[in-house]
Amino acid sequence: MPFHVMLIPTLGCPSKCSYCWSSEVGSPVMSIETVKETVEWLKTFRDDAVTFTFHGGEPLLAGPDFYRKALPMIAKGLSGRNVAFALQTNLWLMTPELAKIFKEYNIPIGSSLDGPKGLNDLQRSKGYYDKTMKGYKIARDNGLEVKFISTFTSYSVKYKEDIFNFFLKNGWTLKLHPALPSLRSDEPEKWALDPEEYGELLVYLLDKYLENMGKIDVMNIDHLCKCVFTRRGTVCTFVDCMGDTFAVGPDGSIYPCYRFVGMPKYVMGNVHDHPSKEDLARSKAWKLMFQYKKFVDKSCKECAHIKYCRGGCPYNAIAPTDGKIKGVDPDCVAYKRIFGEITDRFNNELFGASGTESAAFGLDPMRAASPGIMSIMLKKL
Repeated sequence: MPFHVMLIPTLGCPSKCSYCWSSEVGSPVMSIETVKETVEWLKTFRDDAVTFTFHGGEPLLAGPDFYRKALPMIAKGLSGRNVAFALQTNLWLMTPELAKIFKEYNIPIGSSLDGPKGLNDLQRSKGYYDKTMKGYKIARDNGLEVKFISTFTSYSVKYKEDIFNFFLKNGWTLKLHPALPSLRSDEPEKWALDPEEYGELLVYLLDKYLENMGKIDVMNIDHLCKCVFTRRGTVCTFVDCMGDTFAVGPDGSIYPCYRFVGMPKYVMGNVHDHPSKEDLARSKAWKLMFQYKKFVDKSCKECAHIKYCRGGCPYNAIAPTDGKIKGVDPDCVAYKRIFGEITDRFNNELFGASGTESAAFGLDPMRAASPGIMSIMLKKL
């Protein structure tokens, strides 16, 4: 897996999304000194290409001065390697000033919209949609690429057709996340999407994608199909991310992933100490992550999808059980459902076709008007 460092300038966020699990009231904001120490740490930690993703909370709370200093500090400080950037934000605080700074480094923007305004604001708080669209316009007017993530909840999954059509109508790529049980809520399961429903949602979106090929991209389906075709995971959920992905919290604490930021038991070290890989490996959090990998190797060894699923996300499996490994990612049910569906369709297209079709990976000119699973598998990502 490529080297990925997630910088969390703050866990604070101006929004009040109903199902949020990652924001924290009163969270401090990362100092430029911590950014500098991150660069110094990485100079000796690893020397390969690295992608930095600014995440949160809401990373724009750090303000333009932070990014005006942080971006060149990172790019120049690690100039001997290929450095890329990304940003995940609700866009509320986007300004022309910030947009110009991000454009200078060609930073792709990820944001969040759950669907049409009424549904979105019901889940993410009143006024969210308009504030995000205002920031979206500023970003686009300054030449920035913006893609949205839609979080499907136990409520919004009932309106999956409306959500799909919303993204289709607007010409936007659809990327989805299933709502997780919130560890910061008194009702953690209220908005969480049931794993079986999640699996059926993915199959539904596969069908809708095939019906609308060329009109919309559904990122999750693209990656799931590529997983099956290449026999390896293509996104962090389906690979052994341990040791290749790290997150740095506002105070410089190092975590296995941004999802663990703010949870003391998952701190592996601090950038101010410039820890080596061996130093991090001595932490309880590092050991726990690798114990999970061994658990997956043993528990999933008979599963047909183990090579490109790897037990799903460690956070999903470990965090809800207070750091105890009791099973794999609870969405295993969904992953098996969609991976099985893709595999069955692939086999039907490949082996249920004529010899001519098989030679062309099932791409029969007479059936070109009705794309099959291979049309997604062979798509360049």
